[in-house]
Amino acid sequence: MTEQELVELCSLGENTTVQFKLEFTTPKQIAEELVAFANTHGGTIVFGAEDKTGRMVGLTYEQLQYTSRELGNTANDHVRPTIYIETETLKHDGQAYLVAYVKSGDYKPYKDLSGNIWVKQGADKRRVTENAEIRRLFQKSHQYQADEEGVDGSSEADIDTKALDEYFNKVFGKRVDEFNIPVPTILKNAHITDELGRLTIAGLMYFAKEPQMFRPQHCIKAVWFVGNHIGGTQYRDSRDITGTIPEMYEDAMRWLKSCLSRPQNGQSFNSEGDLEISEVVLQELVQNALVHLDLLKPAAIRLLVFDNRVEIVNPGCLPDGQTIDEILLGNSDPRNPQLAQFGSKTMPYRGLGSGIPRVMAENCDVELIDRPDGNQFIARIWRTTQKDETTTQKANEELISATQKDESTTQKSEITTQKPLTTTQKEILKYLQEHPTATRQEVAEAIDGITEDGVKYNIGRLQQYRVLKRIGGRKNGHWEVIGDEYKQIDKG
Repeated sequence: MTEQELVELCSLGENTTVQFKLEFTTPKQIAEELVAFANTHGGTIVFGAEDKTGRMVGLTYEQLQYTSRELGNTANDHVRPTIYIETETLKHDGQAYLVAYVKSGDYKPYKDLSGNIWVKQGADKRRVTENAEIRRLFQKSHQYQADEEGVDGSSEADIDTKALDEYFNKVFGKRVDEFNIPVPTILKNAHITDELGRLTIAGLMYFAKEPQMFRPQHCIKAVWFVGNHIGGTQYRDSRDITGTIPEMYEDAMRWLKSCLSRPQNGQSFNSEGDLEISEVVLQELVQNALVHLDLLKPAAIRLLVFDNRVEIVNPGCLPDGQTIDEILLGNSDPRNPQLAQFGSKTMPYRGLGSGIPRVMAENCDVELIDRPDGNQFIARIWRTTQKDETTTQKANEELISATQKDESTTQKSEITTQKPLTTTQKEILKYLQEHPTATRQEVAEAIDGITEDGVKYNIGRLQQYRVLKRIGGRKNGHWEVIGDEYKQIDKG
């Protein structure tokens, strides 16, 4: 951190990741702050700045040495498990400041010596007492797998033997009763039942006769709206999709296909037409929602069809520390490894982190939105037939054919054919060309129907396409559109 960055940090006040301390108070109080940061997103503590206001006062040499020593002792002796912090000393106007950096921990939940678990809530902290929230902290550190938890009241008698035999035949080449091992032992070893003979959540959601009898929230709420507003009171169809995960997947796909159109796209009269949204995109996003939902959040998956878009709302944001950029690259960190394992054997689901890259390879207009504040992950697919999209593969081929007759227009056709940019990406390029210093928030406010997360994702895609690059740093830099053909994108 530079001196100027320190001054700017103090001028902006405290928040979820920034805390000010005029001086080191007590090990107990500082341990609570360290625990809260380690259990949440990590953060920075500035010693020498006034609490709440951030007014810069500074530390004497003696205060600096004392704070540095006691801070290390507190992190080592007053936090369980031990956390590791980094510190640096900075000067401003002749005064010294100690800046401590706390990372989001890998072994949550962290506790103080009294056994209290603290998390950040805005600029303050709060103590965690609810069992569900404590389990979620364990889940974030992979010390607890919700999908292997036993379901009260369930037993081997609730298993659909046909579904079970199909699974074992596919995976092992024989039925479950053809092994020379007692069936209860096989079911427990396969994580279909737990030590008490109850179905695990994974076993329930893949092999039970009536999964929703035990977990009614594990279903899909599907609504086909009239118009484009989620608050609309008119809808064309509304239903609850239930059953095992493979059954819900099949029913959800059938329902989505019934809601979407199949434009002819130049095909013969007797042709069924192409589904307006790639079936691969729908398959991968529906499967991801079913497999990667947060089992600790009692909410249904939502399939929402509007006139201009489809939204798949998953109860559960990305697992702790994972980002949209990482899943775009195929990095996989499954929240529910047993659901993923069963899914890879019973559905087209591959479980290798390849789903989202496959979605993006289809060149549909897709936004991925992670909302940790509401614990949701949203996949939004714009309906090309409703957005007047002109860059479909068919249109590209027709444009190439036409421009081959006139070399003077070949350069213009490459605007469309070199990179199949979506309408949203074109609008972002145009805006950044006219406002090169704009922030993601400013872009989102200027373009209808896109969030700040959506802007971030699409800018990343444009950079991958090598049609947009960042010149300079985040604070003083600007955006540059690369290539004359893309500088004219708004005219294409």
